[in-house]
Amino acid sequence: MKAKAAPWKHGTISKLNDDINKGGTLAIIDVHGIPADAMLGMRKTLREAMSIRVAKKKLMNRAWNEANLDTEILDEMYGNAVQPALVQTSKYDSFALFSELKKTEAGRAAKPGDVAPKDIVVEKQDTGLAPGPIVGDLNSIGIPAKIMKGSVHIQKDTVAIKEGETFEGDLGMMLSKLGINPIVTGLRLISTYENGTKFTPDILDINFDDFRSDVIGAVSATFNLACNVGWLTTQTMPTMLSKASSEAMNVAVEAGIMTDKTLPIFIGRASASMLGLASKLDSSALDEELASQLGAAATAAAATTPVVEETESAPAEAEEEEEDEPEEFGGLGDLFG
Repeated sequence: MKAKAAPWKHGTISKLNDDINKGGTLAIIDVHGIPADAMLGMRKTLREAMSIRVAKKKLMNRAWNEANLDTEILDEMYGNAVQPALVQTSKYDSFALFSELKKTEAGRAAKPGDVAPKDIVVEKQDTGLAPGPIVGDLNSIGIPAKIMKGSVHIQKDTVAIKEGETFEGDLGMMLSKLGINPIVTGLRLISTYENGTKFTPDILDINFDDFRSDVIGAVSATFNLACNVGWLTTQTMPTMLSKASSEAMNVAVEAGIMTDKTLPIFIGRASASMLGLASKLDSSALDEELASQLGAAATAAAATTPVVEETESAPAEAEEEEEDEPEEFGGLGDLFG
């Protein structure tokens, strides 16, 4: 007689299948070691953004297969997950999903029986710990330590435990005293599957601020290079036309070519030269219009001159300068009148 699958298994497979068929971003996470109440809180917080289903690998494989996806990819996605769960989201891509799940993670001290998630390296350092039995304890687990200047110092960088090895004895407790809590609790992402591509944490774990700065820098450098080599595109054309227009204007002005664009510049230069020359002549040579122009120029110059604190004798000197000032102005009134 053929054994029948329990109804709850069919229900689980059906729900997994529904999630997989929604597409978007699919991920395998590890929920091992998360207390039940913490897990409920995380699921409640993330419910609107993603679906999280804990199931046995066998049931996940069956749902994955029924969705016509390659189960070999799913087997690779499990990685080192102890208690895998399937995540489906249409809100986040793989990178954003990694960042969201990273927020749920927290480190704890390793206990005997825990597996090291990576090589745990104790760096050469001043631990700041007071002298005591801890020196012998550290040396007993292969971490060279001694007392220096009133505190415990680690003598050299040491690999305390390698990735995949099991914590034994007091190793985890001693590492915790050094501030190393390597066992991550939280929704630890193992891998994602999006648009036919599998991503792992080493690819997804990027600094977005640095990445954004790198992209902006690369785009700016590329734009400058394109402009400098004269590469015409819809992006470079406005800048290159503006640059060409500016250079053409400079050439026209220096060559004395009269156009409706250069004429105001020539008139402005001539007017400035006239006023400069007029200011060196006697005021009696100035007509009313020219004197008015010189007065306006002098007022504008005074407005931009920094105010200097005057001494007691300053007012008398200022009065003398005001009396003498008209005599300093020359005039071309008769010549230009």
